Amino acid sequence: MTDAELRQGCHTILPGHHQPSPAQAFGAMAAWCEARDIAHDVYGEGELIQSFEQKVAELLGFEAAAFCITGTMTQVTALRLACMDRGSRLVALHPTAHIFRHERGNHQLLDHFQAIQLGDLHRPFTLSELQAVPDRLAAVSLELPARELGGQSPRWDELEAIKSHCRKQGIHLHMDGARLWEAAAGYGRAPAEVAAGFDSVYVSLYKGIGGLGGAMLLGSRDFVARAQEWFRRQGGNVIHRTPYVVAAAMQFDARLAAMPDYFRRTQWLYDTLRDYPRLRANPAQPHANMLHIHVPVERDRLLQIRNEIAAQHGVWLLNRAAHAQLPGASYTEWYVGDNLLALADEQVRQALTLWSDAL
Repeated sequence: MTDAELRQGCHTILPGHHQPSPAQAFGAMAAWCEARDIAHDVYGEGELIQSFEQKVAELLGFEAAAFCITGTMTQVTALRLACMDRGSRLVALHPTAHIFRHERGNHQLLDHFQAIQLGDLHRPFTLSELQAVPDRLAAVSLELPARELGGQSPRWDELEAIKSHCRKQGIHLHMDGARLWEAAAGYGRAPAEVAAGFDSVYVSLYKGIGGLGGAMLLGSRDFVARAQEWFRRQGGNVIHRTPYVVAAAMQFDARLAAMPDYFRRTQWLYDTLRDYPRLRANPAQPHANMLHIHVPVERDRLLQIRNEIAAQHGVWLLNRAAHAQLPGASYTEWYVGDNLLALADEQVRQALTLWSDAL
């Protein structure tokens, strides 16, 4: 049995959002489109996509937003343009940035820009670390929250100081906002307040929002228009973006409204985890509705435990697992979403007890 089949057979799933089947998702999309008489866009021209782009732009306080088929294309394009504007090819990113960890060297191999690593591997970078860079930077990219750090974000005063420094130095400040909505809930501030002071922002349409895929780039009207031209040059000019836009737009408001609830549930989870010392959370206190859970077994054993509990008890504890720095240890990422929100407290405790006892 594959992992997907094993997961599908579970009656209790802890991490993430409920995942509808393709038939369920497409049926809901069709009903939503029929109720609103939605027509296809043609190469990004259409009432639905353009009104949704404008809605997201206004929500975050930017002049314009544009759909892009992937976040990978979105971010390197934004940083490339920032470098072109400033006559420098140098961009500073955290060592765990998505561009370094998951994009197979695209920024180098496709000649977008040159990158340096900024900050400590296990913490968000600080203003002092940014100020210590001796080179003339064209851009700085900051991920809020940082997924590979268990959802950590800088302190609010530190974030504001970084914004101020980049503005004074003429450095383009870009946000990897794949989980911006989650960061805003963690800060207890409106998304526009978090985004204020950034020159460009990327947001995902499928991670916390739960769509099929796709992304948006936000910035000035001129910057976004130039980015759209570069999207075309890189093969991103998809004839119909309607499925991606519908899948996101139909649940966008509800997902954003639920973000504070997800964060409160995460705070409850942290309090509960104190009763399970074998399950150690990183960071020590939640910055967003995501975290890493470290356990005292190797990765393969952790996956074996997951599968055994799924098969015997119908409880799905985790998705992927990774090796931890110390031997005999591993960790998994938990996104606290609809699944955990819908479960009764006692159900969650029972699942954590199964996991802890197996360890």
